[in-house]
Amino acid sequence: MLTPFRIDTNSLYLTEQLNLLGVDVIFKSVVGDDLRRLVAAAQHGLFRSDILIVSGGLGPTEDDLTREALAEALGLTLRRNLEILTRLEQRFAERGWKMSPNNAKQADVLDGAHVLPNPNGTAPGQWLIGQFDGRERIIVLLPGPPHELKAIFDTEVRNRLRAKVPPAFLAIRTLKVAMLGESLVDARVAPIYKRYRDVETTILAGAGEIELHFKTIAPTQDAAQGRVDEVAGVVEDELEDAVFSRNGESLEQIVGYWLQMRGATVAVAESCTGGLLAERITSVSGSSRYFLGGAVVYSNALKTELAGVPAEMIDRHGAVSREVAAALAEGIRYRCESTLGVGITGVAGPNGGTPDKPIGLVFHAVASDRGTEVVHRNFPGDRKRIRRFASTMALDMVRKKLM
Repeated sequence: MLTPFRIDTNSLYLTEQLNLLGVDVIFKSVVGDDLRRLVAAAQHGLFRSDILIVSGGLGPTEDDLTREALAEALGLTLRRNLEILTRLEQRFAERGWKMSPNNAKQADVLDGAHVLPNPNGTAPGQWLIGQFDGRERIIVLLPGPPHELKAIFDTEVRNRLRAKVPPAFLAIRTLKVAMLGESLVDARVAPIYKRYRDVETTILAGAGEIELHFKTIAPTQDAAQGRVDEVAGVVEDELEDAVFSRNGESLEQIVGYWLQMRGATVAVAESCTGGLLAERITSVSGSSRYFLGGAVVYSNALKTELAGVPAEMIDRHGAVSREVAAALAEGIRYRCESTLGVGITGVAGPNGGTPDKPIGLVFHAVASDRGTEVVHRNFPGDRKRIRRFASTMALDMVRKKLM
Protein backbone atom coordinates (compact mmCIF):
# COMPACT_ATOMS: atom_id res chain seq x y z
CA MET A 1 0.00 0.00 0.00
CA LEU A 2 3.05 2.27 0.14
CA THR A 3 3.73 1.67 -3.56
CA PRO A 4 1.79 3.13 -6.50
CA PHE A 5 0.61 -0.35 -7.51
CA ARG A 6 -2.22 -0.91 -5.01
CA ILE A 7 -5.10 1.27 -3.87
CA ASP A 8 -6.33 0.97 -0.30
CA THR A 9 -10.03 0.12 -0.51
CA ASN A 10 -10.20 -1.86 2.74
CA SER A 11 -10.12 1.20 4.98
CA LEU A 12 -12.96 2.80 3.01
CA TYR A 13 -15.12 -0.30 3.43
CA LEU A 14 -14.29 -0.65 7.12
CA THR A 15 -14.96 3.04 7.79
CA GLU A 16 -18.37 2.78 6.16
CA GLN A 17 -19.28 -0.35 8.14
CA LEU A 18 -18.04 1.11 11.43
CA ASN A 19 -19.99 4.33 10.84
CA LEU A 20 -23.15 2.26 10.39
CA LEU A 21 -22.50 0.84 13.86
CA GLY A 22 -22.11 4.34 15.31
CA VAL A 23 -18.33 4.05 15.56
CA ASP A 24 -16.35 7.13 14.55
CA VAL A 25 -13.03 6.41 12.82
CA ILE A 26 -10.47 8.88 14.14
CA PHE A 27 -7.23 7.67 12.61
CA LYS A 28 -5.94 5.59 9.70
CA SER A 29 -2.34 4.71 8.92
CA VAL A 30 -0.51 2.75 6.25
CA VAL A 31 2.65 1.03 7.46
CA GLY A 32 5.30 -0.85 5.53
CA ASP A 33 6.47 -4.39 6.22
CA ASP A 34 8.82 -3.46 9.02
CA LEU A 35 8.37 -5.07 12.45
CA ARG A 36 9.60 -2.08 14.46
CA ARG A 37 7.30 0.36 12.66
CA LEU A 38 4.35 -2.03 12.84
CA VAL A 39 4.78 -2.42 16.60
CA ALA A 40 4.95 1.38 17.02
CA ALA A 41 1.85 1.89 14.85
CA ALA A 42 -0.09 -0.73 16.82
CA GLN A 43 0.88 0.86 20.14
CA HIS A 44 -0.07 4.33 18.94
CA GLY A 45 -3.41 2.99 17.72
CA LEU A 46 -4.09 1.33 21.06
CA PHE A 47 -3.27 4.54 22.95
CA ARG A 48 -5.66 6.55 20.72
CA SER A 49 -8.60 4.24 20.29
CA ASP A 50 -10.88 1.70 21.89
CA ILE A 51 -10.97 -0.42 18.74
CA LEU A 52 -7.96 -1.28 16.61
CA ILE A 53 -8.48 -3.03 13.28
CA VAL A 54 -5.45 -4.20 11.31
CA SER A 55 -5.78 -5.53 7.77
CA GLY A 56 -3.12 -7.38 5.84
CA GLY A 57 0.11 -9.07 6.85
CA LEU A 58 -1.48 -12.39 7.86
CA GLY A 59 -0.06 -14.44 4.99
CA PRO A 60 2.78 -16.98 4.89
CA THR A 61 5.72 -14.89 3.69
CA GLU A 62 8.58 -13.29 5.58
CA ASP A 63 7.07 -9.81 5.19
CA ASP A 64 3.73 -10.86 6.74
CA LEU A 65 4.41 -9.50 10.22
CA THR A 66 1.06 -8.43 11.66
CA ARG A 67 0.74 -11.31 14.13
CA GLU A 68 4.27 -10.83 15.42
CA ALA A 69 3.86 -7.05 15.68
CA LEU A 70 0.62 -7.28 17.69
CA ALA A 71 2.08 -9.94 19.95
CA GLU A 72 5.01 -7.65 20.77
CA ALA A 73 2.84 -4.55 21.14
CA LEU A 74 0.49 -6.34 23.54
CA GLY A 75 3.12 -8.38 25.36
CA LEU A 76 1.48 -11.65 24.31
CA THR A 77 2.77 -14.93 22.97
CA LEU A 78 1.82 -16.57 19.70
CA ARG A 79 0.57 -20.13 19.87
CA ARG A 80 0.32 -22.45 16.88
CA ASN A 81 -3.26 -23.63 16.45
CA LEU A 82 -3.23 -27.27 15.37
CA GLU A 83 -6.81 -27.14 14.06
CA ILE A 84 -5.93 -24.27 11.70
CA LEU A 85 -2.75 -26.06 10.67
CA THR A 86 -4.70 -29.22 9.83
CA ARG A 87 -7.18 -27.25 7.73
CA LEU A 88 -4.31 -25.60 5.86
CA GLU A 89 -2.75 -28.96 5.05
CA GLN A 90 -6.10 -30.31 3.89
CA ARG A 91 -6.68 -27.27 1.68
CA PHE A 92 -3.37 -27.79 -0.09
CA ALA A 93 -3.91 -31.56 -0.37
CA GLU A 94 -7.33 -31.05 -1.98
CA ARG A 95 -5.63 -29.07 -4.73
CA GLY A 96 -2.89 -31.64 -5.18
CA TRP A 97 -0.21 -29.37 -3.78
CA LYS A 98 2.38 -29.95 -1.07
CA MET A 99 2.22 -27.23 1.59
CA SER A 100 5.53 -25.43 2.04
CA PRO A 101 6.66 -25.01 5.67
CA ASN A 102 6.27 -21.24 5.71
CA ASN A 103 2.47 -21.60 5.41
CA ALA A 104 2.37 -22.94 8.96
CA LYS A 105 2.80 -19.41 10.39
CA GLN A 106 -0.76 -18.66 9.28
CA ALA A 107 -1.84 -20.93 12.17
CA ASP A 108 -0.16 -18.71 14.79
CA VAL A 109 -2.76 -17.14 17.06
CA LEU A 110 -2.39 -14.43 19.72
CA ASP A 111 -2.78 -15.86 23.20
CA GLY A 112 -6.43 -15.42 24.20
CA ALA A 113 -7.66 -14.48 20.70
CA HIS A 114 -10.74 -15.96 19.05
CA VAL A 115 -10.11 -17.34 15.57
CA LEU A 116 -12.28 -15.88 12.78
CA PRO A 117 -12.71 -18.44 9.98
CA ASN A 118 -11.75 -17.34 6.48
CA PRO A 119 -14.00 -19.08 3.91
CA ASN A 120 -12.20 -17.45 0.98
CA GLY A 121 -8.55 -17.84 1.88
CA THR A 122 -5.92 -19.53 4.03
CA ALA A 123 -5.24 -16.89 6.71
CA PRO A 124 -7.97 -16.64 9.38
CA GLY A 125 -8.76 -13.42 11.18
CA GLN A 126 -8.43 -12.93 14.92
CA TRP A 127 -10.57 -11.18 17.55
CA LEU A 128 -9.10 -10.21 20.89
CA ILE A 129 -10.40 -8.22 23.87
CA GLY A 130 -7.78 -7.22 26.36
CA GLN A 131 -6.33 -4.53 28.58
CA PHE A 132 -3.93 -1.90 27.30
CA ASP A 133 -2.79 1.12 29.29
CA GLY A 134 -5.39 0.25 31.93
CA ARG A 135 -8.36 0.24 29.55
CA GLU A 136 -10.22 -2.42 27.61
CA ARG A 137 -9.36 -2.58 23.93
CA ILE A 138 -10.84 -4.54 21.03
CA ILE A 139 -8.24 -5.76 18.52
CA VAL A 140 -9.27 -7.27 15.19
CA LEU A 141 -6.86 -8.78 12.68
CA LEU A 142 -8.18 -9.25 9.14
CA PRO A 143 -6.52 -10.55 5.96
CA GLY A 144 -5.64 -8.05 3.24
CA PRO A 145 -7.44 -9.37 0.13
CA PRO A 146 -10.70 -7.38 0.02
CA HIS A 147 -12.99 -10.35 -0.70
CA GLU A 148 -11.54 -12.17 2.31
CA LEU A 149 -11.69 -9.14 4.61
CA LYS A 150 -15.29 -8.30 3.73
CA ALA A 151 -16.52 -11.85 4.20
CA ILE A 152 -14.95 -12.15 7.66
CA PHE A 153 -16.20 -8.73 8.74
CA ASP A 154 -19.73 -9.50 7.55
CA THR A 155 -20.00 -12.92 9.17
CA GLU A 156 -17.74 -12.68 12.22
CA VAL A 157 -16.93 -9.11 13.23
CA ARG A 158 -20.01 -6.94 12.74
CA ASN A 159 -22.24 -8.62 15.33
CA ARG A 160 -19.39 -8.90 17.82
CA LEU A 161 -18.80 -5.16 17.56
CA ARG A 162 -22.51 -4.38 17.75
CA ALA A 163 -22.68 -6.27 21.04
CA LYS A 164 -19.72 -4.35 22.50
CA VAL A 165 -20.07 -0.74 21.37
CA PRO A 166 -22.44 1.58 23.27
CA PRO A 167 -25.73 2.33 21.50
CA ALA A 168 -25.13 5.24 19.14
CA PHE A 169 -26.27 6.20 15.70
CA LEU A 170 -24.23 8.00 13.11
CA ALA A 171 -25.77 9.98 10.25
CA ILE A 172 -24.06 11.52 7.24
CA ARG A 173 -25.46 13.99 4.73
CA THR A 174 -23.65 15.13 1.58
CA LEU A 175 -24.26 18.17 -0.57
CA LYS A 176 -22.52 18.59 -3.92
CA VAL A 177 -21.84 22.01 -5.41
CA ALA A 178 -20.88 22.85 -8.99
CA MET A 179 -18.53 25.50 -10.34
CA LEU A 180 -17.83 27.41 -7.13
CA GLY A 181 -14.35 27.57 -5.61
CA GLU A 182 -13.58 25.82 -2.33
CA SER A 183 -12.56 29.01 -0.51
CA LEU A 184 -15.68 30.85 -1.69
CA VAL A 185 -17.94 28.01 -0.59
CA ASP A 186 -16.29 27.85 2.82
CA ALA A 187 -16.46 31.63 3.29
CA ARG A 188 -20.21 31.49 2.70
CA VAL A 189 -21.07 28.41 4.73
CA ALA A 190 -18.52 28.41 7.58
CA PRO A 191 -20.62 30.87 9.65
CA ILE A 192 -23.45 28.34 9.36
CA TYR A 193 -21.73 25.04 10.15
CA LYS A 194 -19.70 26.57 13.00
CA ARG A 195 -22.97 27.05 14.86
CA TYR A 196 -23.50 23.27 14.86
CA ARG A 197 -20.70 22.15 17.14
CA ASP A 198 -22.05 18.62 17.36
CA VAL A 199 -21.88 18.18 13.57
CA GLU A 200 -18.53 17.49 11.93
CA THR A 201 -18.21 19.26 8.56
CA THR A 202 -15.72 18.24 5.87
CA ILE A 203 -15.18 20.04 2.55
CA LEU A 204 -13.68 18.14 -0.38
CA ALA A 205 -12.70 19.86 -3.64
CA GLY A 206 -12.55 18.40 -7.15
CA ALA A 207 -12.36 19.77 -10.68
CA GLY A 208 -15.41 22.00 -10.71
CA GLU A 209 -17.19 20.25 -7.84
CA ILE A 210 -17.22 20.72 -4.08
CA GLU A 211 -18.57 18.15 -1.64
CA LEU A 212 -19.83 19.16 1.81
CA HIS A 213 -20.07 16.24 4.22
CA PHE A 214 -21.96 16.62 7.50
CA LYS A 215 -21.64 13.92 10.15
CA THR A 216 -22.92 13.51 13.69
CA ILE A 217 -23.60 10.84 16.31
CA ALA A 218 -26.74 10.82 18.45
CA PRO A 219 -28.64 8.43 20.76
CA THR A 220 -31.19 7.65 18.02
CA GLN A 221 -31.01 7.46 14.24
CA ASP A 222 -33.81 10.00 13.89
CA ALA A 223 -31.99 12.50 16.09
CA ALA A 224 -28.72 12.08 14.19
CA GLN A 225 -30.38 12.31 10.80
CA GLY A 226 -32.45 15.30 11.83
CA ARG A 227 -29.36 17.17 12.96
CA VAL A 228 -27.37 16.70 9.72
CA ASP A 229 -30.48 17.41 7.66
CA GLU A 230 -30.93 20.67 9.54
CA VAL A 231 -27.44 22.01 8.89
CA ALA A 232 -27.52 20.77 5.28
CA GLY A 233 -30.80 22.57 4.71
CA VAL A 234 -29.49 25.90 5.97
CA VAL A 235 -26.33 25.53 3.88
CA GLU A 236 -28.39 24.71 0.80
CA ASP A 237 -30.48 27.83 1.33
CA GLU A 238 -27.27 29.87 1.35
CA LEU A 239 -25.77 28.32 -1.80
CA GLU A 240 -29.09 28.12 -3.68
CA ASP A 241 -28.94 26.56 -7.15
CA ALA A 242 -25.18 25.95 -6.98
CA VAL A 243 -26.12 22.82 -5.01
CA PHE A 244 -26.91 20.12 -7.53
CA SER A 245 -27.06 17.01 -5.33
CA ARG A 246 -28.53 16.42 -1.87
CA ASN A 247 -28.04 12.68 -1.59
CA GLY A 248 -24.72 11.91 -3.23
CA GLU A 249 -25.82 11.73 -6.88
CA SER A 250 -23.31 12.64 -9.57
CA LEU A 251 -23.79 15.70 -11.78
CA GLU A 252 -24.42 13.47 -14.80
CA GLN A 253 -27.15 11.64 -12.88
CA ILE A 254 -28.83 14.91 -11.94
CA VAL A 255 -28.66 16.16 -15.52
CA GLY A 256 -30.28 12.90 -16.60
CA TYR A 257 -33.07 13.38 -14.05
CA TRP A 258 -33.78 16.90 -15.35
CA LEU A 259 -33.77 15.84 -18.99
CA GLN A 260 -36.27 13.07 -18.27
CA MET A 261 -38.45 15.34 -16.13
CA ARG A 262 -38.62 17.86 -18.99
CA GLY A 263 -39.03 15.21 -21.68
CA ALA A 264 -35.91 16.69 -23.30
CA THR A 265 -32.99 15.30 -25.29
CA VAL A 266 -29.39 16.45 -25.73
CA ALA A 267 -26.62 16.09 -28.30
CA VAL A 268 -23.00 17.23 -28.01
CA ALA A 269 -20.19 18.51 -30.24
CA GLU A 270 -16.86 18.35 -28.42
CA SER A 271 -13.46 19.60 -29.37
CA CYS A 272 -11.03 19.94 -26.43
CA THR A 273 -12.92 17.48 -24.19
CA GLY A 274 -12.55 14.76 -26.81
CA GLY A 275 -15.74 12.89 -25.93
CA LEU A 276 -15.46 13.19 -22.16
CA LEU A 277 -18.82 14.94 -21.89
CA ALA A 278 -20.56 12.19 -23.88
CA GLU A 279 -18.77 9.55 -21.79
CA ARG A 280 -20.00 11.11 -18.55
CA ILE A 281 -23.57 11.40 -19.80
CA THR A 282 -23.64 7.80 -21.05
CA SER A 283 -22.08 6.43 -17.86
CA VAL A 284 -25.58 6.68 -16.37
CA SER A 285 -27.84 3.70 -16.96
CA GLY A 286 -30.84 4.61 -19.09
CA SER A 287 -29.13 7.60 -20.72
CA SER A 288 -30.32 6.38 -24.14
CA ARG A 289 -33.70 7.88 -23.24
CA TYR A 290 -32.33 11.42 -23.44
CA PHE A 291 -28.87 11.33 -25.06
CA LEU A 292 -29.11 11.18 -28.85
CA GLY A 293 -25.40 11.27 -29.64
CA GLY A 294 -22.92 13.75 -30.99
CA ALA A 295 -19.47 14.18 -32.46
CA VAL A 296 -15.87 14.64 -31.41
CA VAL A 297 -14.79 17.43 -33.76
CA TYR A 298 -11.09 17.94 -33.11
CA SER A 299 -10.15 19.14 -36.57
CA ASN A 300 -11.53 22.28 -38.16
CA ALA A 301 -12.70 20.26 -41.15
CA LEU A 302 -14.86 18.02 -38.96
CA LYS A 303 -16.27 21.02 -37.12
CA THR A 304 -17.63 22.06 -40.49
CA GLU A 305 -18.54 18.62 -41.82
CA LEU A 306 -20.20 17.13 -38.71
CA ALA A 307 -21.49 20.18 -36.86
CA GLY A 308 -22.04 22.62 -39.69
CA VAL A 309 -19.67 25.32 -38.45
CA PRO A 310 -18.93 27.66 -41.39
CA ALA A 311 -15.28 27.44 -42.42
CA GLU A 312 -15.11 31.23 -42.80
CA MET A 313 -16.24 31.60 -39.16
CA ILE A 314 -13.33 29.46 -38.01
CA ASP A 315 -10.94 31.45 -40.21
CA ARG A 316 -12.26 34.75 -38.86
CA HIS A 317 -12.55 33.99 -35.14
CA GLY A 318 -10.42 30.88 -34.63
CA ALA A 319 -11.52 27.41 -33.57
CA VAL A 320 -11.39 28.47 -29.90
CA SER A 321 -13.95 31.25 -29.81
CA ARG A 322 -17.39 32.20 -28.59
CA GLU A 323 -18.75 32.13 -32.14
CA VAL A 324 -17.50 28.62 -32.90
CA ALA A 325 -18.77 27.24 -29.57
CA ALA A 326 -22.23 28.61 -30.34
CA ALA A 327 -22.13 27.23 -33.89
CA LEU A 328 -21.12 23.80 -32.58
CA ALA A 329 -24.06 23.73 -30.17
CA GLU A 330 -26.55 24.96 -32.75
CA GLY A 331 -25.23 22.73 -35.51
CA ILE A 332 -25.26 19.51 -33.52
CA ARG A 333 -28.73 20.32 -32.19
CA TYR A 334 -30.01 20.81 -35.74
CA ARG A 335 -28.37 17.67 -37.11
CA CYS A 336 -29.44 15.41 -34.22
CA GLU A 337 -32.85 17.06 -33.85
CA SER A 338 -32.35 17.30 -30.07
CA THR A 339 -33.95 19.64 -27.55
CA LEU A 340 -30.55 20.92 -26.47
CA GLY A 341 -27.21 21.07 -28.21
CA VAL A 342 -23.91 21.48 -26.38
CA GLY A 343 -20.68 22.77 -27.93
CA ILE A 344 -17.25 22.84 -26.27
CA THR A 345 -14.02 24.23 -27.70
CA GLY A 346 -10.88 25.29 -25.89
CA VAL A 347 -7.17 24.91 -25.20
CA ALA A 348 -6.50 21.94 -22.91
CA GLY A 349 -2.71 22.14 -23.17
CA PRO A 350 0.02 21.58 -22.38
CA ASN A 351 0.77 23.17 -25.77
CA GLY A 352 -1.15 25.46 -28.08
CA GLY A 353 -1.75 28.41 -25.80
CA THR A 354 -1.21 32.03 -26.87
CA PRO A 355 -1.38 35.32 -24.95
CA ASP A 356 -4.88 35.90 -26.32
CA LYS A 357 -6.03 32.30 -25.88
CA PRO A 358 -4.06 30.78 -23.01
CA ILE A 359 -4.03 27.17 -21.88
CA GLY A 360 -7.19 26.54 -19.88
CA LEU A 361 -9.44 28.84 -21.90
CA VAL A 362 -12.64 26.97 -22.80
CA PHE A 363 -15.87 28.17 -24.44
CA HIS A 364 -19.08 26.28 -23.61
CA ALA A 365 -22.39 26.76 -25.42
CA VAL A 366 -25.88 25.36 -24.89
CA ALA A 367 -28.41 25.87 -27.68
CA SER A 368 -32.18 25.52 -27.36
CA ASP A 369 -35.28 26.88 -29.04
CA ARG A 370 -34.93 29.91 -26.75
CA GLY A 371 -31.50 30.82 -28.07
CA THR A 372 -27.88 29.99 -27.35
CA GLU A 373 -25.98 30.69 -24.15
CA VAL A 374 -22.18 30.89 -24.31
CA VAL A 375 -19.88 30.97 -21.28
CA HIS A 376 -16.09 30.99 -21.24
CA ARG A 377 -13.79 30.10 -18.37
CA ASN A 378 -10.06 29.96 -17.75
CA PHE A 379 -9.46 26.69 -15.90
CA PRO A 380 -6.28 25.89 -13.93
CA GLY A 381 -4.33 22.67 -13.95
CA ASP A 382 -3.03 20.10 -16.39
CA ARG A 383 -4.74 18.70 -19.47
CA LYS A 384 -6.74 16.08 -17.59
CA ARG A 385 -7.97 18.58 -15.02
CA ILE A 386 -8.92 21.21 -17.61
CA ARG A 387 -10.94 18.65 -19.60
CA ARG A 388 -12.73 17.57 -16.43
CA PHE A 389 -13.50 21.18 -15.52
CA ALA A 390 -14.86 21.83 -19.01
CA SER A 391 -17.17 18.81 -19.01
CA THR A 392 -18.45 19.74 -15.55
CA MET A 393 -19.16 23.29 -16.66
CA ALA A 394 -21.11 22.04 -19.68
CA LEU A 395 -23.17 19.62 -17.58
CA ASP A 396 -23.98 22.35 -15.08
CA MET A 397 -25.10 24.68 -17.86
CA VAL A 398 -27.48 22.00 -19.11
CA ARG A 399 -28.78 21.47 -15.55
CA LYS A 400 -29.49 25.16 -15.05
CA LYS A 401 -31.07 25.46 -18.47
CA LEU A 402 -33.62 22.81 -17.46
CA MET A 403 -34.35 24.04 -13.93
